[in-house]
Amino acid sequence: MLAETLLPLGKLDPGLREPDTPLHIADFGRLSVQAEELGYDAVLVEETKDDPYQCMALGAAATTSVGFATSAAMAFPRSPTVTAMSAWSLQKLSNGRFTLGLGTQVRGHIQRRFGIPWHPPAPWMRDYINAMRAVWDTWQNQTPLDFTSEHYNLNLMVPLFDPGPIDHPKVPVHITAIGPNMCALAGELADGVRLHPVCTSRYIEEAVMPALDRGAKRTGRDSSAIEVCLKPLVGTAANDAELAQVAETVRARVAFYLSTPSYRRTFELHGWGEIAEQAARLSKAKKWDELPSLVHDEMLHTVATLGTYDTMATKLTERFGHLLDRIEYSMAVTNPDEADVLTTILRKLQATNRDQ
Repeated sequence: MLAETLLPLGKLDPGLREPDTPLHIADFGRLSVQAEELGYDAVLVEETKDDPYQCMALGAAATTSVGFATSAAMAFPRSPTVTAMSAWSLQKLSNGRFTLGLGTQVRGHIQRRFGIPWHPPAPWMRDYINAMRAVWDTWQNQTPLDFTSEHYNLNLMVPLFDPGPIDHPKVPVHITAIGPNMCALAGELADGVRLHPVCTSRYIEEAVMPALDRGAKRTGRDSSAIEVCLKPLVGTAANDAELAQVAETVRARVAFYLSTPSYRRTFELHGWGEIAEQAARLSKAKKWDELPSLVHDEMLHTVATLGTYDTMATKLTERFGHLLDRIEYSMAVTNPDEADVLTTILRKLQATNRDQ
């Protein structure tokens, strides 16, 4: 597996800041260099408090070998032509090290935060990706721009706004997914699927993989060529005593996911649908303190991977090694010893191959 890290969590930077201090955008280039030195394959950024494409530019300009990806940038609030240009510039700047990860966002944010009409996400994302690729084809091959679909009609590209060809025109496109329609769409036309942390190994095997296969058959593709990526929900510490404390924090996170209808599919697959409904009722009543008690130990250890530093790589490999191509893993690094521990974990994870 390729080992990736999400830098906005602020987990890196030995001796220079507290482990959970939020990342400042001015630090992104320097911390990308550190991630490269620690042995990560890629640095990821999610779209929360800073523009992800600006972060990517800072990291790519400061490094030489580590990959970069958005995990994920919002697609629909930007036109496909705008996103196409951001990705094109980053691919050019990074010498082909950029992966474009796109997310859909939920209805409430699309309508009330971004102020645009809502449409079913899978057909919309299909048009979006195909529109981007049409723009890229125009820039790389001088093909006349002529893309028509339900959501986008693009037929104008004048020389002033045409950046022209680049050395690495194949920009990998990953999409976030958890439900069957988006997973099938990934199989149909994306280069990778980025799964939600709540996805268990059983859910990936029984729900995600069949959907990828179904989508791949629509376009005559082999679903094994689609990269499966996940940021697992983990809890780790130096020893068992510290891990017990960390586990309760993880339990609270699982409880949050349990109470969220969008993630209910995983819990229902494991027979915990009624508990998820109970959690949703508590959430609506704002009884946050009662939620963690619904997460029994079997649920906790199924949804999350818990282990000490010396066991974490083995546990993740046993659980996900046969399923994933890319795994996102971070831990606090505040001194050289912890940096060595992290590098050891990364090496073990990188030795795993989904096709083994």
